[in-house]
Parts: sequence; C-alpha cells; structure tokens
Amino acid sequence: MPLLPAQLRNALATVIETDIGKDIVTAGMVKDLQCNGADISIEIQLSSPDSPLRERIREKIEAALRLAGQEHGEDVGSINVAFSADMRSANEKVREEKNPLPNVKKIIAVGAGKGGVGKSTIATLLAVGLAKQGAKVGLLDGDIYGPSMTTMLGLHRLESKSEDNLLLPFEVHGIKAMTIGKLVEPDRALIWRGPRAHSAFSQLATQTNWGELDYLLVDLPPGTGDVPLSLAQLLPLSGAVIVCTPQVVAQDDARRAVRMFEQLGVPILGLVENMSYFVADDGKEYDIFGRGGGQQMASAMNIDFLGGIPIHPDMRIAADTGEPLKNWEINETMSHAFDDVCKNLAGAASLGAPDRPTLSIH
Repeated sequence: MPLLPAQLRNALATVIETDIGKDIVTAGMVKDLQCNGADISIEIQLSSPDSPLRERIREKIEAALRLAGQEHGEDVGSINVAFSADMRSANEKVREEKNPLPNVKKIIAVGAGKGGVGKSTIATLLAVGLAKQGAKVGLLDGDIYGPSMTTMLGLHRLESKSEDNLLLPFEVHGIKAMTIGKLVEPDRALIWRGPRAHSAFSQLATQTNWGELDYLLVDLPPGTGDVPLSLAQLLPLSGAVIVCTPQVVAQDDARRAVRMFEQLGVPILGLVENMSYFVADDGKEYDIFGRGGGQQMASAMNIDFLGGIPIHPDMRIAADTGEPLKNWEINETMSHAFDDVCKNLAGAASLGAPDRPTLSIH
C-alpha cells in the first residue's frame, strides 16, 4: 500500500527550510503532490530559479518520505522532485493576496537612500497637499527608529486613543496620522533588531483604524533596511516616492533606494528634489546644493520627476511648531511648488503596475 496523502504531507512538514525558519508545507512551497502507486511526484516552489536550496531540499524530502514509509510499513518507490520558481517580487505577491487594509485605495511609500534629505518633510507635505486637493489621506510614520511626526504634526498636544483593540489615528491638518512616537516614551531610544522592527511596523500599519482613505502615505526610515522590506511584504503598495537633494552624494544613495524598491516589485512613482534652491528676499535664486541633480538622475533612470521643492527658513518653523499648513502661507513660489508635486504624484499614482510571469524549471 502506498502512503496516504495525509501521511505524505505530515512527512513533508518535517522538512524545515532553514533560511525562512518554516517547514516547506507551512511556507506554501509544496505546490503539487501526486502518487502513482508507490511512486511519488512533488512540485516545490522556490523564490528564484537558481536557488542553491534545490539539492538540499531534494535530499531532505527524499529522506523524510522514506522514513515515513518505514514508520508506516508502506512501500515508497521512486521520488521525483520538480522545482518551480515564483518570479513575482515580494510586493507583487502581496498585491495578489488579501489586503489587510481593504478600505485604503492606494498605499504609497516615501523613501530615501540617506538621512538628512528632508524625507519626512516631503512625506508630510505630500499628505497635507493631497488632502488640500480634496483627497482622504492618512500618514503613517514608519520611521520606527527615529519617528518625527509627533513634532512635525504637533501631536504632543494630543492623547493616544484606541477602540475595539484598534488604535485610532490622530486627525490633524486635514489628514489622519499615526506614529510610534506617541506610543513610547519621548526620549526612549528605539533599538530593535529585524524581527522586532517588523512586528512593530506591522502592528502600527494594520492595527490602526484608518477608515476609508484615498491615499495612505508611509514615511520610511532612510536606507535599505528591514522596514522597507517589511512594508513590501505586508501591504500592497501602489508605488514609492524617492526623495533626494541635488548634490551627487545624495543622488548616489537615492539610486540605491530606487533599485531596492524595484527589486521588491514596488513601482517608482517618481522622485522629488528637496532643497532644490533658495529664494532670497530680493527674489534672487541661489542653488545651494547644485540645483537640478535630482531631475537629471530621474531622467537617467527613466523615472518621473515629480518636482523640486525650494528651501526656506519658514519651513523649519512650520515643522518645529507642528503646523504643516503654514508652508502654503510662505509665498506663491513655495505654495505652487508644493501643489505641483502633489498633482504630479496623484497623476503618477493612477497608473498600474506591470505583471511578471512565473517560471517553471525542472
């Protein structure tokens, strides 16, 4: 008598894939399982066609099945293990599965390759600017290592609330916002390894009652670390906005951020050049950091340039006092720049993401 399907799956559940810490059944890697008498055929799906795991998994599977045959006193004939590779990226897989935030139409990441380029400032301006244009907008402070939205949105004046085991977002400046900065002591250093960072970010994103939103913007920590990966694996992103300043060193890091999102399967909606230039009181413009570098980089990488944001001392005051709408009162040059970037982002976000095929290998 051959092994029963339940006995086969129990045997396969003993095969642990050490790289992900799960057995191949729980991880969803077993895509097909067939028996022809005592002969067994199995299809295992890997993350890439040239995965070095193939032979190791093949050996573990054969050993587990033959051991199961011995334990149950059943014959095990030939064992044929075929491999396929899911060529979808992390975020493409999420987009095809259940959305943990079904009432949010578009989720947009705001990232940067390095710190100090004003990423959180741009994320705040985009959220408030889209809301000014009539959209329902949420802003998630995903920079769990250095949350700044408490100050930039003036949240220190408000108390955190929850209802039905869900966090209630802060409703300020025409948007809904949530930050871990309101859930921990103000001076506490958040020193978290990958798993804790993933857990904290996941809870913040999915256990907040966002309600119905047209856009949820996620302000990410700088660089290419755990949180962008967690975001891509957790939420179906419509795309990402890259923030950089004009100088070459900022462009170098911004390119890495672009490549990271592309590798994760997240469409690049465009690039914003922050601190693009400075306008003095006499109306003269000064290119402090070398104006136009971001636009040139966007053109070279074939991504949309959403616009340049000038630098102005009053932007610092608006951020420090938690009044982002004050930015639109600085002058017409600034307000037009903000509005143009928001309009360009809304247009870019209306485009869909391309599909990728699944490659089968044997």
